[in-house]
Amino acid sequence: MKKLVTLFAAAAMAVTVSAQTVTESKTFDNIYVGVNGGVATFTTNNRWMSNLMPNAGLRIGRYFTPVFGLAIEGNAYFNLRKNGSGELNSTAVKMVNTQLLGTVNLSNWFGGYKGEPRTFEVVALYGLGWGHWFGTADEVKAKYHGNHFNRITSKAGLDFTFNLGKAKAWQVYIEPSITWGFKGVTAANVYGNDEPEYNINNSMVQLNAGVVYKFGNSNGTHNFTIAQLRDQAEIDALNATINDLRNRKPEVREVVKEVVKEVPVGKEVKVEDLVFVTFAQGKSNLTAEAKKCLDAVKSGAHVEIVGTASPEGSKAINDKLSQARADVVANYLKGRGVVVDKAKGEGVKGVTSNRLAIVYVK
Repeated sequence: MKKLVTLFAAAAMAVTVSAQTVTESKTFDNIYVGVNGGVATFTTNNRWMSNLMPNAGLRIGRYFTPVFGLAIEGNAYFNLRKNGSGELNSTAVKMVNTQLLGTVNLSNWFGGYKGEPRTFEVVALYGLGWGHWFGTADEVKAKYHGNHFNRITSKAGLDFTFNLGKAKAWQVYIEPSITWGFKGVTAANVYGNDEPEYNINNSMVQLNAGVVYKFGNSNGTHNFTIAQLRDQAEIDALNATINDLRNRKPEVREVVKEVVKEVPVGKEVKVEDLVFVTFAQGKSNLTAEAKKCLDAVKSGAHVEIVGTASPEGSKAINDKLSQARADVVANYLKGRGVVVDKAKGEGVKGVTSNRLAIVYVK
């Protein structure tokens, strides 16, 4: 019991940590359905390879975070063995077992969630359920170690999963597991203990393979996405930058003129033809937001780039800095297959802050 409490406490902690990093999950988000099948056999007092029981099942579940989820699974175990007289036993389905399973994505727990599932992940699962044995009383007593047709069951296993497709909506997995059947009070229970007992002599091992489809979510994907969390100080800084850009329209127009002066006569320059990249004071490195803007320029497109600087510092420094900004944008675009016709630093344009690189997409 102590181990179980520790496991659920750890899972709860994982839920808390994960919930701080991903976008909100709506009621019908992160739901999946899957089918599985394989073979099972009793763990002890049994010849494994000659007494295999084929099974097939259905699993429906939901991920509450990238780490923690719940699933309901039902499996039917088929009777393919013949009795001593060479006839099949009385029922084709030997047993059915239904479980409520808790799932813990160990890869995301220990490695963190990067915004989409890894190609390969390991998921632990554990749960309780109900199993029903079919057949006559004599068959159940002889083959299933007692005369109980209904038993509480418990399953533990590991899923070795592979997430497939561009959207990673499909998942296939291989699952080794063990399932216990709790006996309760019987003549064989010499201790007279009516509490559930994990006894290997009342268990079966199983090897299944399955395929899962994850339904689309309200965020437009089939998986969790990372939340873009911003504190108030960052929001204030972004607002200040926006206001600064609004207050220096004349300077921006001067830079735009430099970019488009080579445009053929008669061609209209539209707003969507221009990409604006901003820099921190004295810096020429691209931020994640800047790269995101530049990623919108299609491979094979022809562009011209003008870099600028703000009035702080000497002319020599600002000229060098504006050229560095033009070059870093040009190199990034070239790496994405964009053709850079021109990349020039124009130094300071205007009298206010003007730390920009403007890309004209021809």
